[in-house]
Amino acid sequence: MKKGLFLDRDGVINRELGTHTTSLADFDILPGTPEAITAAVAAGWVVVVITNQSGIGLGMYDHAAVAAMHERLRSVLRDAGTEVADILYCPHHPQQGRCLCRKPGSLLLERAAARHGIDLAASVMIGDRQRDVDAANGAGARGILVAPDRDLMDTLRTNGLL
Repeated sequence: MKKGLFLDRDGVINRELGTHTTSLADFDILPGTPEAITAAVAAGWVVVVITNQSGIGLGMYDHAAVAAMHERLRSVLRDAGTEVADILYCPHHPQQGRCLCRKPGSLLLERAAARHGIDLAASVMIGDRQRDVDAANGAGARGILVAPDRDLMDTLRTNGLL
């Protein structure tokens, strides 16, 4: 089994806008993110992005807009010589009913673990909201809460992950 590094998207990988990131034009990858992911992969982590995208459920944007943002991320990472193993997202909004995949639920972490042979007890989730930590804890992983837009490499080093 492998150790997983689960990363929230908005506020950890790309700039937190304080509202929904609705388009590619708003998707600003934080400086140092590709280097941090490269270092994590080199250190043996299986890196997976886990994100709530409730704007889809609210009709603010669609799956194609999210796919474009995720392709931009993958392209930037490819250019840096690295990649994430997966990107999983929940499109639901709590106003439209309950689902199991929305953080603080742990389903997306559990799905990624099953898909990629990840040992959740040896894994970490980094997020800028308490719901990210709660999702990690619910899956049996360690959650790390950070301030939005914090340098990811610094977070990895400070928490002994590199």
